[in-house]
Amino acid sequence: MEALKDLKFDGNGLIPAVVQDAENGQVLMVGYMNREAVEQTILTKKVTFWSRSRQKFWIKGETSGHFQHLKRLYVDCDQDCLLAEVEQEGAACHEGYRSCFFREVQSSGERLEIIATQLKTPEEIYGKK
Repeated sequence: MEALKDLKFDGNGLIPAVVQDAENGQVLMVGYMNREAVEQTILTKKVTFWSRSRQKFWIKGETSGHFQHLKRLYVDCDQDCLLAEVEQEGAACHEGYRSCFFREVQSSGERLEIIATQLKTPEEIYGKK
């Protein structure tokens, strides 16, 4: 894929990808992709990441059913970060929130406040563990 030839991956072969709701601009999450995950995302239109902890590919939604359907993919000016605009099914966050960014740092910096509604519990999404 010619458009990807100048992407700058880190020492582990990864590039951060910010995921944003294509309809309203809300930042949903941040994940990491290697070259193959970027290519699969483009080809399948389902956002695919590389799991740093599990050392394997994962398609967002493959376990939860909360898929991210790629609408547009952007590369930043330094070509070291991606922005994926998606159509989000359900919660983007594994904790059941629409966005992973559901906690706000209060002005004092002393505490976090949950500023969103949890759509489902992790147990409802993934079942009992």
